[in-house]
Amino acid sequence: MSAPSTTSSLSLRGLTISPPLALAPMVGLTHSALRTLVLEEGGVGLLFTEMLAARKLPQESDQASPYLIRGQEERPLFYQLFLTEKEDIAPAVDRLHQLDAQGIDLNLGCPAPQLRRHGAGVFLTGDPQRVRILIKTLRSATHLPVSAKIRLGESLDEGRLLEFCRMLEGEGVDLLTVHGRLDREKFCRRPRWDWIGMVKKTVAIPVLANGGIFSVEDARQCLRASGADGLMLGRGAARRPWLCADIAREVYGHHIVFSGRTKQEVFARFAALLEERFPAERRLGRLKQFSHYFAGNFQFGHLLATSVQRSETMAEAKQQAGEFFLHAAECQLAH
Repeated sequence: MSAPSTTSSLSLRGLTISPPLALAPMVGLTHSALRTLVLEEGGVGLLFTEMLAARKLPQESDQASPYLIRGQEERPLFYQLFLTEKEDIAPAVDRLHQLDAQGIDLNLGCPAPQLRRHGAGVFLTGDPQRVRILIKTLRSATHLPVSAKIRLGESLDEGRLLEFCRMLEGEGVDLLTVHGRLDREKFCRRPRWDWIGMVKKTVAIPVLANGGIFSVEDARQCLRASGADGLMLGRGAARRPWLCADIAREVYGHHIVFSGRTKQEVFARFAALLEERFPAERRLGRLKQFSHYFAGNFQFGHLLATSVQRSETMAEAKQQAGEFFLHAAECQLAH
């Protein structure tokens, strides 16, 4: 195995991404609260929104929509679009310019069933000519960096995958994120980081590797296998919001100051950010989704996840979490 790539930064149309670590776009997770929490922990160089419907975007309010609410510190921030029609691009891009987007990402990798009926996300990649038209139209509509997120394809077809990536580069994509699984593969399948390496060797634009990164050692192994220019962290960063900081410090050599927060304080900060940023009816569901992942940090974390899941109010969820953390601390002292 070769040594892992340790490029300390990336440059996209004058935008510097340092360190080359991105927080992935994840439905229900990559909202303002999690983005801010990961920023505060340190080490993240690029942020993404949740997936946004290009057709609906021009009518959505950045003061009310949970998908557009954003703190001033959240930058650089790429807004991820799912779309199928080129006519939707210009109005959506105009809106993103108004929102001070730092970049625009095209979702070509999400396998969610609800996107199938639209022919969007990963289902759009079955029509490369349509993707070509969309990318060409998007590129001509903005001066901002344009990125795309893909999977490996419907089946392991090296020629088809690399041809598709060359097309994306040729039509003006500035950054490519490759999730190392096939279109229909579940997260339990170990990602094929070496296939990301094939893409990296084929295109000249920066490539981010995505999938299966839950620790510093995972990051090192992924970089060795893929030779990628950087990493995109998804569920691993939801479980451990300080993971970007650990990787930036230990893999890329960046000086990242420890936040000093305990796990209980990280959880409490997330809940506080939800209450600070979102209307009351938008908080509890997001706390439950975060708790599902964050509970993985504890030996009996299922008790945390279950108690929060059963809660009917934010106050009850925070009380249940507080009791869990108190019990966890007592068990730790007993041992």
